Amino acid sequence: MIPIVASLLGSLAQNGLTLLSSAIQAKGKEVVEKTLGVKIPDDPTPEDVSNLRQLQFEHEERLLELGIEKAKMELAELELFAKAAQNEDNNVTDRWKSDMGSDSWLSKNIRPMSLIAIFSGYFLFAMMSAFGYNANESYVSLLGQWGMLIMGAYFGGRTIEKLAEMKGRK
Repeated sequence: MIPIVASLLGSLAQNGLTLLSSAIQAKGKEVVEKTLGVKIPDDPTPEDVSNLRQLQFEHEERLLELGIEKAKMELAELELFAKAAQNEDNNVTDRWKSDMGSDSWLSKNIRPMSLIAIFSGYFLFAMMSAFGYNANESYVSLLGQWGMLIMGAYFGGRTIEKLAEMKGRK
C-alpha cells in the first residue's frame, strides 16, 4: 500500500469515517471515487472531512456493500490459511507414521533423542548457572523455545497418532 493511501486511511479512520476507509481498503481509492462520483483528497482538511462524512451518510448502503466484500475477501484468506495449516498437519502426521513404519532405528527414535538432547543442554546451562558460571541467556532462551517446540510436536504428535490409530481400528 502506498504511503499516501495509508495516510488517507488513517485520517479517515481517526475521523470516524470507517465505512469509507473500509471501502477504499477493499476496492481501492479510484474505484470508490468512481462509484461515488467524487474526488477524495489525499490529505483531507476539516472541511473535507465534513463533506466526506455527509458523503458517507448518503452512500452508506453502497459503502457497506464494499465493506462486506472486503470482509468476504478476508474470510476467504482465513479459510485458505486454515486449509493450508490442516494440510501441513496432515503431512507431518503422515511423515511420522512413515518414520514409525520404517526399519531404521534412528527414524523411529529421532524425536525422543532430540527431546533428550535439548533437555540435556538446558540442564547443563542450569547447572552452570547454579555453580556461578555465566550461561549466555540467549542460548538458554533458545533451548527453552526448542524444548517447547519439540515437546509439543512429540507429545501432541503422539496423541494425534494414537487417535488416528484408534479411529482406524473402529
